[in-house]
Amino acid sequence: MADLSTEVCGIPFKNPIIPASGVFGYGREYAEFYPLSALGGIATKGTTGSPRTGNLPPRVAETPAGMLNSVGLQNPGIDAFLERELPRLMQENTVILANIAGATAEECAEVAAKLDSTDAHMIELNISCPNVRQGGAAFGTSCAMAEQVTAAVRKATAKPLVVKLSPNVTSITEIAKAVEAAGADAVSLINTLLGMRIDVRTRRPILHNNVGGLSGPAVFPVAVRMVWQVANAVQIPVIGMGGVTSGEDAIELMMAGASAVQVGMACFTDPCAPLRILREMDEFLNQNHIAAVRDIIGTVEPW
Repeated sequence: MADLSTEVCGIPFKNPIIPASGVFGYGREYAEFYPLSALGGIATKGTTGSPRTGNLPPRVAETPAGMLNSVGLQNPGIDAFLERELPRLMQENTVILANIAGATAEECAEVAAKLDSTDAHMIELNISCPNVRQGGAAFGTSCAMAEQVTAAVRKATAKPLVVKLSPNVTSITEIAKAVEAAGADAVSLINTLLGMRIDVRTRRPILHNNVGGLSGPAVFPVAVRMVWQVANAVQIPVIGMGGVTSGEDAIELMMAGASAVQVGMACFTDPCAPLRILREMDEFLNQNHIAAVRDIIGTVEPW
């Protein structure tokens, strides 16, 4: 068996596979299929300062080679997370990335401050959320807003800070450099691409929110391109995600520059997808006589 261990921000991971935030909840249901300790880490469901009920249904729809979602960050709030979910997750012998979000930079900072005294290994800041003070524009769509919210969270916690980037921007490398300058210890990308479907019989959008985030295999080439661009633009580690469904997909993202890989939509169609992907990675490494997965990080050779 190849050495599958990796490292992000000085935190050792037994392997590079992390179920992505939003698909894995807090791991309770998936623990019925396999021990969560088999995973490299878990990115928890996005948690906000107060409980959120999320958007009205329908809020999930299948599309060719992917899915649209507009769940709206439904979650029980940070206090319930700290009381009910985090203590159990910390017993799972895997790295916990506590994903956080908020409608203002102050809310994000308050959530991070509450996590600072816990045993959570890392904080993953979702900057794809609408900033209510800027007319609903997502924090991650401008360098100034991305820098502002990252700096606020950086001041609130000493924990390793991963900033999750939106692909719905003109230049993702400029956003990545902005959050690096504001104190991010790593970046994760890509979040979902904005998409829309229409029911041609009713002439209404399929999602109640009209638009939603596109994920799944359809976005994978975009993810590879953006991971490669960002990995060559910043000095901090990159966690790659976006449409990963196989071990070779994960290998590809790591060759593009990712130190670890998150798996999202694939978990819906196959609850055991993270472990299958990990097994396929191991097979690839052994077949190609590569001793350690770390040896492939950033090894793509552009023409």
